Amino acid sequence: MTREAPFLWGAATAGHQVEGNNVNADIWLLEQVRGSTFAEPSGDACDSLHRWEDDLALVQAMGLNAYRFSTEWSRIEPAPGRFSAAWLDHYAAVARRCRDLGLAPVVTLSHFTSPRWFAAQGGWENVEAPALFERFAARVAAALSDTTRHVVTFNEPNLPLMGRWTPTPISDPVRDGLDAMLAEAARVSGSDRYAVWVYSRGEAAALAHLLEGHARARQAWKAAVPGVQVGLSLAVPDVQAVGDDTGVNAYRRFAETPFFEAARDDDFVGVQTYGRLRMAADRVVPPTEDAERTQSGDEFYPQALGAAVRHVHAATGRPIFVTENGLAAADDEQRRRYIAAALASLDEARRAGTPVIGYLHWSLLDNFEWRRGYAQQFGLAAVDRCTFRRAPKPSAGVYADLVAARR
Repeated sequence: MTREAPFLWGAATAGHQVEGNNVNADIWLLEQVRGSTFAEPSGDACDSLHRWEDDLALVQAMGLNAYRFSTEWSRIEPAPGRFSAAWLDHYAAVARRCRDLGLAPVVTLSHFTSPRWFAAQGGWENVEAPALFERFAARVAAALSDTTRHVVTFNEPNLPLMGRWTPTPISDPVRDGLDAMLAEAARVSGSDRYAVWVYSRGEAAALAHLLEGHARARQAWKAAVPGVQVGLSLAVPDVQAVGDDTGVNAYRRFAETPFFEAARDDDFVGVQTYGRLRMAADRVVPPTEDAERTQSGDEFYPQALGAAVRHVHAATGRPIFVTENGLAAADDEQRRRYIAAALASLDEARRAGTPVIGYLHWSLLDNFEWRRGYAQQFGLAAVDRCTFRRAPKPSAGVYADLVAARR
């Protein structure tokens, strides 16, 4: 008789957003260059390089059983072919401590960042990129093979394609500012090209290389760790048609189909849902004037999670792992309501037969939110920007209670 694996309830972080001083990363350079479009640099972030045990203690204190973190490629391989045993040991220690505390480590190989040298070689446009990523993935697999059974290869690799279905972007990427910033990074690097996938135009050749890198990394882990579950995490809003399905179908063709095809041999699909997109044939329809908004200006719509989970499973046939779900909220009362409603929608999807292996809230900490800097709070715990002291919010207790009730 086979024992059913426990449902994974946890919280998520990402290295560049919490560790601090990720100086060899491609995005670190973008934060520093003349004309940077980042609101502020990441700097020390949450100092999780030195306080990661405090972070794990927060997760354990909530009664959770999983913690998602990323292994920073730029720390592990700061120069081409030069691997750091010390940094591999560091991430192995984090995973071992997770196990000691009863937490399943969920490891992300690439959470937006890559080494600066990788970007200066053309990033995912480089024909050698899949092999380089495979080599990195194999080193991490060897270091974490005794602890890790859940691996995410890429975090939201579909983001650059989410605006390609229409001439009107889903969000305002300030394309001219991005291109100028990337050009300046190339100049500083002594390269003719500085390519960072998350800030790219989603070029077809680069996408093909990235998806090949996903398959190679999956195989590297499968070869090293029997029974490991590997997938990728996708940004999946609840896409709703306003009028006919023309816009929805076009959006899914660009932002979902290539990744769903790549996931057919995966063990799960990571779903990362924050709200809904209402789509007319050629544009995104903004929320109504009276709609409740989050701190980031998005519509407050927690029930999007259940719909997104059902949609992805129906499209891929794969089990679902909710690897991120949350909101930016200055008022923690809004976060408390969001978590309760999101989990209720997930309950409905599971009762309807959708296989879901876990739910990870984004984020454990208020952290560095990329080009928005530190202006928005996604965390279950606040972080003092001077002392780095972690302070759990009431929403952490609400989440803990909701998880306990479901067990």
